[in-house]
Amino acid sequence: MPNTYTAIMKRNGNWWIGWIEEVPGVNCQEKTREELLESLKVTLKEALEFNRQEAIQAAAADFTEEPVTI
Repeated sequence: MPNTYTAIMKRNGNWWIGWIEEVPGVNCQEKTREELLESLKVTLKEALEFNRQEAIQAAAADFTEEPVTI
């Protein structure tokens, strides 16, 4: 089941700027709304994978994973 996130986007002069509401640090700027949405998706995927790898490294060798639903 895919996760759903919220993209906050607005026009700023000749640029579109946007953020992913639920994940600090995921923000992009592009010339078109469509390019912005695609950049946000790519950046979000990269940030989630980076955070996942960082958590696994911090846990060292002996850890378990458990899904959390809110």
